[in-house]
Amino acid sequence: MSDTEHNPEPETDTTTFADLGIDERVLRALSDVGYESPSPIQAATIPPLMSGNDVVGLAQTGTGKTAAFAVPILSRIDTEQKRPQALVLAPTRELALQVAEAFGKYSAHIPGLSVLPIYGGQAYGVQLSGLRRGAQIIVGTPGRVIDHLEKGTLDLSHLDYLVLDEADEMLKMGFQDDVERILADTPEYKQVALFSATMPPAIRKISKQYLHDPVEITVKSKTSTASNISQRYVQVAHQRKLDALTRVLEVETFEAMIIFVRTKQATEDLAERLRARGFSAAAINGDIVQAQRERTIGQLKSGALDILVATDVAARGLDVERISHVVNYDIPHDTESYVHRIGRTGRAGRSGEALLFVAPRERHLLKAIEKATRQPLTEMQLPTVEDVNAQRVAKFGDSITESLNSDNLALFRTLIEDYEREHDVPLADIAAALAVLSRDGDTFLMPPEPPAPPRREREPRGERPPRKFDEGPKFGREGQELATYRIAVGKRHKVAPGAIVGAIANEGGLRRSDFGHISIRPDHSLVELPADLANETLEALRRTRISGVLIQLTPDQGPPGHRPSRDGGKGKFDRKPKRDRY
Repeated sequence: MSDTEHNPEPETDTTTFADLGIDERVLRALSDVGYESPSPIQAATIPPLMSGNDVVGLAQTGTGKTAAFAVPILSRIDTEQKRPQALVLAPTRELALQVAEAFGKYSAHIPGLSVLPIYGGQAYGVQLSGLRRGAQIIVGTPGRVIDHLEKGTLDLSHLDYLVLDEADEMLKMGFQDDVERILADTPEYKQVALFSATMPPAIRKISKQYLHDPVEITVKSKTSTASNISQRYVQVAHQRKLDALTRVLEVETFEAMIIFVRTKQATEDLAERLRARGFSAAAINGDIVQAQRERTIGQLKSGALDILVATDVAARGLDVERISHVVNYDIPHDTESYVHRIGRTGRAGRSGEALLFVAPRERHLLKAIEKATRQPLTEMQLPTVEDVNAQRVAKFGDSITESLNSDNLALFRTLIEDYEREHDVPLADIAAALAVLSRDGDTFLMPPEPPAPPRREREPRGERPPRKFDEGPKFGREGQELATYRIAVGKRHKVAPGAIVGAIANEGGLRRSDFGHISIRPDHSLVELPADLANETLEALRRTRISGVLIQLTPDQGPPGHRPSRDGGKGKFDRKPKRDRY
């Protein structure tokens, strides 16, 4: 079987959505959300999908591929049939939610249509009730879809459309067996769309085996980052980041801002510290329920909130025009994450500002970002104490000017004049006392920086013996303490480290940086994960499957006679097998 090759022309200015033969109700919804003309992947993909062809789309994230497969499905769905007609498989729950939200926007004018996201970490009750109501479009992660298939709560026997979104990511995360199992449960004659950033042999194999004479479409992005985004960096030591961020927030003029950090706990910690300094800030991360996420984003859109502290996965699909600044408080370890992050600003043709905090030991990551984006970042000097204080004085003056227009001015003038006559105190002193009162004990001006301590010459140090693997607590890349957990899959199940990382990260909402060593034994494996995993995360991971096997994750107690460690009995490795680091 030979694929039909199709490389779309980058110029799609003359093509409109109305030219693509899509349903008029979908066309109206696209107009409502501000879509004017299709992107290259949309212009090339929608016509063959509307004609009933299978499609393989090679495109990076951010090229508009969600609309490329959602629009044809919505144009051809039968709302009279209360059964699953379309299934979209996504590698992570965040992407599944993002895709489901997009389907919801594009189907705003289609009555009787139901879109249901199903993913690990969410209670089964919500998903079961949605399936019983007859959702026509299911967007899910492979593990949870298989759970429903095994329970008999999801019937794919009459499926008309199947989409594999970010297929290469699904395979990297170890979902190949799950994907093939799901494909085997679907009718032979259905329309399939496969989207991937790359075409490794495993993706090519799936395409040959499960797609019928697909049209292959390749879209390459011309630039990695938008030219309307100004990119700067600040070199700052880790322990001074909060002070540096505070200075930037006080001096820089911004409308709304996203601050990216690496861990879920860091979002809460930083948002709380910013609120304590008087800034309007909130956190979003993988642990926040969808309803709260929507409320927080709604506040950001309306102007009730100015600063959002987020992890990469929590900010996927976030599109708020007010965002004028993106701050990389923690530098990302991969350049693709950096491009995704700063793409949250400069939307709808507006200009945007991207600021990157770089610790001295992270300069290699800065160089990697500059090389990948082909754009040098401009070094920015942090605002000085004098800059901050001048801004505070200016804002104080502005607040006085604004208050002069208050309806309560006459009342308070009378009270102040009475106080002046009664206590014989100058008006200037009374005004100063009221200003002090308004500060609630906080200092007004930033104190001068202390002099730098004299540098000490480093003494030469001798060779230190390497620390044994089982000595003392271990720590991850982000400084969190790690503990060892046991999972019920091993070499006989033919699992690879990538499959373990992918499944646990997806179902537990973890990042690759949360993993320590992985040791695969004959009938089980040992994995280092954060010692403070929440109970709901542990429960979700116990129900996670790898290669169709329940992993039954539990804290490892070590071999017989193993001495409990400092982390309350969660055992550590006691010998040194070959390990993979993630």
